[in-house]
Amino acid sequence: MPTSSRVESIYDRSDSRAIRGYPSSDTLFGMEKNLDSYLENLGISDDAESKAPVMPSSVASPLEAAPPLERQTTNTSGDAGAITEDFLSGLLEHLGSGYTVSAKLRDDNVHAEILGGDSGRIIGREGRTLSSIEFLANTVLTKELGAGAPRVNVDAAGYKRRHEERLLEVARRASARVRKSGEDFEMEPMNAADRRIIHIALREDAFVMTESVGEGTDRRLIIKPR
Repeated sequence: MPTSSRVESIYDRSDSRAIRGYPSSDTLFGMEKNLDSYLENLGISDDAESKAPVMPSSVASPLEAAPPLERQTTNTSGDAGAITEDFLSGLLEHLGSGYTVSAKLRDDNVHAEILGGDSGRIIGREGRTLSSIEFLANTVLTKELGAGAPRVNVDAAGYKRRHEERLLEVARRASARVRKSGEDFEMEPMNAADRRIIHIALREDAFVMTESVGEGTDRRLIIKPR
């Protein structure tokens, strides 16, 4: 019976922008208080049932008196890009200084890019902070435009693009190894978005197939010979 081997990490531990500068619990408490009124005003943190998730510990501490960002958006109803850009600009004012935001509607999705400032602190460990920011942006846009609102994809300093490129390279190497060895290849646990990228990358591969196994945070992919 074929045995499984484990793939190397999908995360680039050497990317200093994604792993440096994590705050203490006291700093996080101050940051959460600083964000509280801002999120409440948006109507997304009023009660425990619908409260947006607390930003993970990889978020940077906000500066005590961060200067406001220059905004160039016109927040008109139905303008998904402008709504997203305006929300992210306001959020980043509470997380630090020096950030700029661009958000455009393209291919039925809103693509937002955060540049400047300390991108590593916005990205967070293994992209967790960036995922939380993206979640909040989607929550706000759905609240503004309803269930038919476009999906928001938020990137910072090209992190998600680089991460997707690493995933595709891991998928190619895993496929080659399975074809050569005839053995199953077990990947490390990853989130649903990362699993989907690899599923799609190998969907048309004539020699291998993918299967998701495990539960919760231990859910992972196994690449098998066809």
